[in-house]
Order: sequence, then structure tokens, then C-alpha cells
Amino acid sequence: MKEKNTKAKTPNKKAIGLTTKIFIALIAGAILGIILCYLVPDSSFKKDVIIEGILYVIGQGFIRLMKMLVVPLVFCSLVCGSMAIGDTKKLGTVGVRTLAFYLATTALAVCVALGIGNLINPGVGLDMSAIQSSAASVETMEATSLTDTILNIIPDNPINSLASGTMLQVIVFALIVGVILAKMGERAETVANFFSQFNDIMMEMTMMIMSLAPIGVFCLISRTFANIGFSAFIPLAKYMIGVLLALAIQCFGVYQILLKIFTGLNPIRFIKKFFPVMAFAFSTATSNATIPMSIDTLSKKVGVSKKISSFTIPLGATINMDGTSIMQGVAVVFAAQAFGIHLSPMDYVTVIGTATLASVGTAGVPSVGLVTLTMVFNSVGLPVEAIGLIMGIDRILDMTRTAVNITGDAVCTTIVAHQNGALDKSVFNETD
Repeated sequence: MKEKNTKAKTPNKKAIGLTTKIFIALIAGAILGIILCYLVPDSSFKKDVIIEGILYVIGQGFIRLMKMLVVPLVFCSLVCGSMAIGDTKKLGTVGVRTLAFYLATTALAVCVALGIGNLINPGVGLDMSAIQSSAASVETMEATSLTDTILNIIPDNPINSLASGTMLQVIVFALIVGVILAKMGERAETVANFFSQFNDIMMEMTMMIMSLAPIGVFCLISRTFANIGFSAFIPLAKYMIGVLLALAIQCFGVYQILLKIFTGLNPIRFIKKFFPVMAFAFSTATSNATIPMSIDTLSKKVGVSKKISSFTIPLGATINMDGTSIMQGVAVVFAAQAFGIHLSPMDYVTVIGTATLASVGTAGVPSVGLVTLTMVFNSVGLPVEAIGLIMGIDRILDMTRTAVNITGDAVCTTIVAHQNGALDKSVFNETD
């Protein structure tokens, strides 16, 4: 009998959570990467089979699975979100407040980055003759006029926009569909149920793919450290410190001050509750993959209504790229100093405007900030070749700025929910 009782108690052991598994994978991946970089002798087996073979294929396979989710997930989330808000006037108010907050924090982020860049002077004393032609492989992005930027938001063929993943056009189409479904009510009940059920399917698919996250994270981190090691960081240490410092000020300073001013919530408690999502965003370096986790955490731990978060979080994953803007701001100062190019106050204003607009069209996928960085460089006449230096360490910074991006989305969502009476503070004040 005693034996039976012992066996019955065994299943009550607490299982290791996904977040813990991701942390373990993160540390284990870093350790393996450092071992491969410093302790394993160079050979074709190490480079071609292990690093660029197994680790690359599994890591990129995981990223592709997440990219597969992006368009249907964002589209269905926004249709359901705008449909749930229902009232067109309220939806407009939420949309305007959200957009205004995202643009304002992005402009603030660039200002913080330019300030930190000029304080640290990351490019002073750097020998730019060391730059190789690796920048030639960087995809360039030409600046578009304001009129074209506005017109490009409106889809002329929504099916093509969905197929090509043009996110701003997908968002506009999704919002229109959601508003119309809300207005039609029972007449469009079948279609409304379809989107609601398809959204549930996408959430379930996301959870399935997220269960593979520890494996994907392990391979991605291992490959990063195996290729870069620690020595590669030394020439760009000041640049990295500048970006990380600016990101920390934005994440733990600017956002938390805004949260306290507009909602009165305790910023430290908010960070504790939202930290697992930040850690997941750091490990995957993609804002889009965190959408379901962000919505779920804000609902269960912060008390934000899913009616608001299912609208603002997917929107933020596409247009709110404060972390990316910070990288671009510091990179501009770095490149200008390294090439000995003087930037006037008007040039800095141009950088703030261009980086803010560029962030609106930036997709929430890894390293896309390097593409839009060419546009920011072109706006003030900086050589694109400087990106060749930044490419080597961008993966580490990309992970950090993604964590900042999704924190900005969460803070904005919480503030907007509070302003619309959709924030349950009793949930937030509960201890975990």
C-alpha cells in the first residue's frame, strides 16, 4: 500500500516551465558556442557540419516556422481585436492613442541614442581601413517620400499584400474587415466565427511551435558564439556599450516613467511580471513570435483586457521598433565619427525623422534593422560600408533590442487599456 501511495504522489512534481527551459537552452548554447570557438580546433567538420550544418539548419528552421505564423497570426489577431472593440469611435480612439504613443516613444528613443552616442564617442580613434567589402552583401533600402509612404500603407491588392507579407497593408485590411464585421453583427456571424476560430487555431499552432523554442534557441545561440566568440567584440566594445546603455535607459527609464505617470502602476512589479516575455524575445530576436505570449501575460498577470491587447500588440510588433531606432541612432554617430564626417544639428533632426518613419515599415523579424539602417545612412550621406563592421555583432544587439521593442508594446498596451477602462489593477497587484 505504501508503495502505491508513493507512486501516486510522483505526478505532483512541478514540471519545468517553457521559460526555464529557454533560459537553460540560452546558457547551454552560449557555453557550447564558446567551447566550439576556443577549444575545438578548426576543421571542415566543425565549420561545415556542426556550425553551418546542424546548428544553422535547426536554428534557421525554427526561425522559419515562426515567420510562417506571422501573416495569418497578425491578420486574425487584428480582425478579432478590432471586431471585439466593436464601437468604431472607440476603435478610432484606441488606434490614434496607440499610434501616437508608438511614434512619440520611437522619436524619444532616437534622441536618447544620439545623446548616448555623442557622450561615449564610439567611432573616435577607429581605423576605418580595416573595413572589408562585407557590407556589399547588405541589402540597401532607398528613402521614399512622405506621400509614397502614406500611399504604400493602403493595399491596392490585399491578397498580394498577404502573400508578400507587406505588414502595414495587411494591418489596414485587417482593421477594415474587423470594423465591418463588428458593424454587421449577426448578418456576418458565420464569417466572424471563422476568424475567431482561425485565430484560436493560429494561437494553438504558435504554442506548438513555441514548444520547440528551447531547441531553436540552443542552436541559434551556439552558432552565434561559435562564430563571434569574445575577441570579436573588442573593436566594437564602445559601440555595443552605447547601444546597450541607450536600450537600458529606454526600457527601464523612459517606459517605466511613462507607465507610472499614466497608470500609477509599480514599474518594478511590471518588469517582474513581464520579464519572461522579455527573455523569450531576447532569445528569438523576433517581435512577432512573442505576440501570443505577450497577450497572455498581459491578460493573466497585468490585468489588460484581451479586447485591447489583441489589437495593440500585433500592431506594435509591426510599427513599434524603438530598440531598432536606438541601434540606428548610435550607429549613425559611430559611422560619422569613424569616417570623420561632421553632422550638423539639422542632420540629427533628419536622422530622428527618418529612423522614426523607417521603424514603422520594419518587419518584426531578426536583423531587419540592418536593412533600414542603409536608408538612415543615405538620408545624411554616410557611407553604407560602415554597416560591414556592425554586421558581426548585430545578432547579440538584435536580441536585446527586440526585448526592448516588445516591452514598449506592453507598456503602451497597459496605458491604452487604463485610459479605456480595460485594466484590472487587482490582477496586477496579485502576487505570483
